[in-house]
Parts: sequence; structure tokens; C-alpha cells
Amino acid sequence: MQITSVLYLVAALQLKHFICDGPLQTAAMVKQKSIYGAWLGIVHSAFHGIGTLIVFLVVGSPALLALSLAALDFMVHYHIDFTKENIIKYFRWGVQDSQFWWALSADQALHQFTYLALTALALKA
Repeated sequence: MQITSVLYLVAALQLKHFICDGPLQTAAMVKQKSIYGAWLGIVHSAFHGIGTLIVFLVVGSPALLALSLAALDFMVHYHIDFTKENIIKYFRWGVQDSQFWWALSADQALHQFTYLALTALALKA
């Protein structure tokens, strides 16, 4: 795979992330992400998994590989969000606290590192 194709793949995953964490995410989803197993937290991560599935299928990945990477993204995304939300809740950080923004930035960086790892896994397959 050429480097430009890899960059397009990562960019597509980042666009998917923007859509799922932005327009498709509701306040109720955010509220439930701190409760392990809560339906709307699962739905939010499922949106990410489905988006990842679509991205890998569009770039021509075999269906089983795309499904596996999507499932991995779903699980990792869910646990990153759950952990971040509970850290923020535990320390009672709000948007006025610099620690809130550090936690949010760490959360977003971990999601982006996940996309790099998924891309690397796809390239090895």
C-alpha cells in the first residue's frame, strides 16, 4: 500500500471519528458513558464500530478483517470513553478546570492512536 493510501485511510478514520463524536453524539450518550454497560454508551461506541467497518470496506479490506477491526475499535473506544468519563466524574472536573481539558485531550489522542494501530493491523493482514 502506498503512503498516500495509508494517509487517506487514517484521514477517513479521523473523519469518521469527527462524525461519531460530533453530530451523532447526544448529551444523553455523554451522560451514560460513565455507567458501565449503559445502553447509550454502547450505542455511541457502536456508531464508531460501524463507521470503522464502513471505512475499511470502502478501502477494499476483506469483510472479516473489516469486521474484526470494527469490533476492536468498538471495544477500545468504549473503554477509553468509560475511563475518561469516570476520571472526570471522580475528580469532579468541569469545563472550567484545566484537568478536564487534559483528560479530554488524552481521550482524543488515544482514539487517534487507535486508528494508527488499526491501520497498522490492516497493513499486516
